[in-house]
Amino acid sequence: MNCFLLKRVRLFLAILLLFSLQGNSQTAYEKKLIQSIRLERNPKKQYLRMLSLGEYYKTIHIHRADSMSHVLLAKSRQFEDSIRFSALMFSAEVNRLEGNQEEYFKDILACQPFLNKLKSDRVIYTLYHHLGYYHSIAHEFGAAKFYLETASSIALKKRINADIADNYNFMALHYMLQNNKDSALYFSDMALKYGRRSSGKKMLDECLNTQSAIYYHFGQIELSVAKNILAADWAEKTGDLYHLALYYREIGMSQRLIRNLDDAEFYLTRSFNYSRQIADYRQMGLSLVSIGYIRYERKEYGAAITKVNQAMHILNKQGDANGLGEAYNLLGMVNREKKDYAQAAISLNKALVFFESTGNQEKIAEVYHNVGTVFIQQKKFLNALHYLERSVEIRKKSGNQNQIYESYRVMSEVYQDLDQAAKSLIYLKKYVNYMDSNSLVMATKKIADLSENYRSEQRFRLIQTQADSIEQQQKNKILTETKLENSQLRNNFQLYIIIALLVVSVLAGIIYFYRTNQVKIKQQQREAEMSQTLLRAQMNPHFVFNAMSVIQSYIYENDTVNSSKFLVNFSRLMRLILENSPKEFIPIETEVEILQKYLETQKLRFGDRFVFRIEVAEDILTEHAAIPPMITQPFIENAIEHGQLHTIENGYIDIRFKRNGKLLEVTIEDNGIGRSGAEQNKKSKDHKSMAMEITRERIQNLNNKYGTEGYLDVQDLDSDRKTGTKVLISLPFKEDNLAPSKP
Repeated sequence: MNCFLLKRVRLFLAILLLFSLQGNSQTAYEKKLIQSIRLERNPKKQYLRMLSLGEYYKTIHIHRADSMSHVLLAKSRQFEDSIRFSALMFSAEVNRLEGNQEEYFKDILACQPFLNKLKSDRVIYTLYHHLGYYHSIAHEFGAAKFYLETASSIALKKRINADIADNYNFMALHYMLQNNKDSALYFSDMALKYGRRSSGKKMLDECLNTQSAIYYHFGQIELSVAKNILAADWAEKTGDLYHLALYYREIGMSQRLIRNLDDAEFYLTRSFNYSRQIADYRQMGLSLVSIGYIRYERKEYGAAITKVNQAMHILNKQGDANGLGEAYNLLGMVNREKKDYAQAAISLNKALVFFESTGNQEKIAEVYHNVGTVFIQQKKFLNALHYLERSVEIRKKSGNQNQIYESYRVMSEVYQDLDQAAKSLIYLKKYVNYMDSNSLVMATKKIADLSENYRSEQRFRLIQTQADSIEQQQKNKILTETKLENSQLRNNFQLYIIIALLVVSVLAGIIYFYRTNQVKIKQQQREAEMSQTLLRAQMNPHFVFNAMSVIQSYIYENDTVNSSKFLVNFSRLMRLILENSPKEFIPIETEVEILQKYLETQKLRFGDRFVFRIEVAEDILTEHAAIPPMITQPFIENAIEHGQLHTIENGYIDIRFKRNGKLLEVTIEDNGIGRSGAEQNKKSKDHKSMAMEITRERIQNLNNKYGTEGYLDVQDLDSDRKTGTKVLISLPFKEDNLAPSKP
């Protein structure tokens, strides 16, 4: 009776939630759906709109999706079988997202009667697909194989790539649970193949995550992390916060396994934040438990207990047995280290009860291992061996078998304490052989490199986003200032009209002429400055595009050494460009550093097939000369790209900076194929023409502003053979205002 009343109250609150959402923080799409539900008078159409709202909540707010499932189940009873089936499947999918496996399986089994009522391929595929997963988890592999193969035949017949990929994912997990690595990887590869063909990109990251789970199960942690990083990258591109939280949590757990604790905490914290954003309370609790494990590894036992208590508060409300088992398992380990063996035994026993309720054999084996370590600390070695052997026995039948070897190591130590040297040596050899074959140290380094590269890529994206944001803010600021200035001008103009009516027409004419002339001067100055900014902005993206191709080639070649070296060099180069591009002038030392980084990058790209030299006159450095940023870069790029410098024997580029009176002269020489050879390529010709035109315009703007006679001159280095190129750029000599004053 109490259970019946509880369900009624929960349903009433869910319906109340639906119609009280109006006015809360909502997206435009959510508001539109809720409004359409409120206005719809046709019950069936209203139900379908509610189902659409529930599907939307699955992506942005898991808790609301759960509340909607109860509303949909209740309302579906008044409609035909197809509507009731859709409500049950929605409930099943939400329960699976929340990790409520027991309720998920109940919903799937409740759908079975509809097979005879709704004889459609779509219904059969959907139900057989989930039944196959259910029987796989229950280790009823014969039944699972029948359902999954039937679902695959239907999906292949209908040629629905997303369904084919999704079902192959379940088949891969089916064979993984049987410890059949070859078949598991085969079907995960097939899933990835069809996932790439599907119209929606969300299926692709799920396929990559399945491969990650398989590699993790068979102890290949490096490949598991690599696949999950790719999956997280796709989830981030599609804005799938649920899967992004899931993948980050799994990456964090893998990092903890190999003791990369800082990286582990980084990913787990981000998982917690994403889970909180979509109200996925279960994943929030699991992330807190995993962060508690990090505190435990660092011997911060008080902090570990705090995280566990926070997690248990959430997981108790969710009724997540596996999550609570993890929490009590960690409490047992903490109490063991604190030598509170009685409390450790109580916590581990509770963990065992929770894991046995879900049939989680891998975790049961882990708890038995931990119980054995508690007995070891109490010097009860025979009891310890009993639980360690049970742990090994369970893992041999199912579960993550690479963890067996940790038990072997502990058993070797126990037999040594029992003065049974022969048995101790047997288990020690098993452990050492495993460590040698898995090259754990090398895998740890590779995983750390993968993680750092992924985080570097994210930082680079953040820099780009921030740069775009700053640029947009600057544009908005300029626009606002222009509007205010125009508004002020209009007000002043009206004032002058009034004054003109009161004073003589001659005085009014003088004032009008003066104001018009001032506005014209300001406008010309503003246009000159905006022209400088625009011209620099045209060049920066072109440079970045060419440089990024180098990174792509290293990634495709899997050259981690050169890609890491290149990324460090390129990161510094990008920082210099982002910091200095908006400026009209930069110190000559900064321009030289940019050119050095750029040329070193190109040398990496072309395998050191040319040399370069940058010479700066001593008096220029002493007087702290300044130069417009990246004014020489297009000609250096032309020498390499269109002068085909990398194909010339003993290719070189010489760059010289010197002062000539009021002018700063820059000379760029190369021994490439020359202008005649380059002009045979139309694209090359067009590019060089544009670079020279932009540079000449920049020089002319500087001449207008500073009253100088700078110029650009391009000629052949060897006029007889028409090879090589010599570029002379003459600019106003300007000192850096921020440089230290001369003594």
